[in-house]
Amino acid sequence: MFRVIIFAAANLGILLVMGVVFQLIGLDIWLVQSGTGFNTAGVLAFAACFGFGGAFISLALSKFMAKRGMGVQMITTPGNAQERWLVDTVHRQAKKVGIEAPEVGIFQQPQPNAFATGMTRNRSLVAVSTGLLNTMSQAEVEAVLGHEVAHVANGDMITMALLQGLLNTFVIFLSRLAGFFVDKVILKNQRGLGMGYFITSIIAQIFLSCIATVIALWFSRRREFRADEGGARLAGKQNMINALKKLQQVQAPEDLPGEFAAFGISGSRRGISQLFLSHPPLEQRIETLQRAQIL
Repeated sequence: MFRVIIFAAANLGILLVMGVVFQLIGLDIWLVQSGTGFNTAGVLAFAACFGFGGAFISLALSKFMAKRGMGVQMITTPGNAQERWLVDTVHRQAKKVGIEAPEVGIFQQPQPNAFATGMTRNRSLVAVSTGLLNTMSQAEVEAVLGHEVAHVANGDMITMALLQGLLNTFVIFLSRLAGFFVDKVILKNQRGLGMGYFITSIIAQIFLSCIATVIALWFSRRREFRADEGGARLAGKQNMINALKKLQQVQAPEDLPGEFAAFGISGSRRGISQLFLSHPPLEQRIETLQRAQIL
């Protein structure tokens, strides 16, 4: 799911850059140490402020980064029947779920892919790949569009930002606490904050950020089932199932670039590697839809 990958990458980059800058300008030293002890309240307030700030900056930039990163050609004035159908379908689905019409675009990619992103439910973007348009039937494309519109209607991006903000808060706080512990307790440095603090806090922040990303991806996988149901309600349950089955047919696991797995990932991975998937295995999504009671 490209929107998750872009959001997570931007968030991680912002966190790491802020962490290094704050240490270079001495803000960490001023905040972390209170007398000879750890300034718990100050660091927690700092962590919450910049943790949520970083997440919402990532969210604010997500649409711009997605457009630039994927080379999305926006459909401002439809130039052919296919573009007109895409815009009309997305706008009709948006009206049905009670949100403002998203921007609609197409990007060049041989794999069948699609993504939705945006700051709010009413300022969003839905884009599809040329591979998806060339591979799937119109009914299947409509189901994929419904899936993406459901992501927007469900507020998945803002929910992800709130979760990421909470995770960022713990990453920043715990990394500073780890650095303080190593510097003062293990290395027994008694003169301010030494290199033990700086090195440990940076390493801990990278490690904890990876754990936070795994948690965010787990949350993303849970939201996919709900978006599948939303797509089924908007375009028909069987059409949604057929779209997922088509992905199974056309995408071998080694052929789908993981960094651009925007709509679905073939469910061939097992074990610990599943922790790093933004989507559940396709067969699991199909089985869940088949059991769902959707009118």
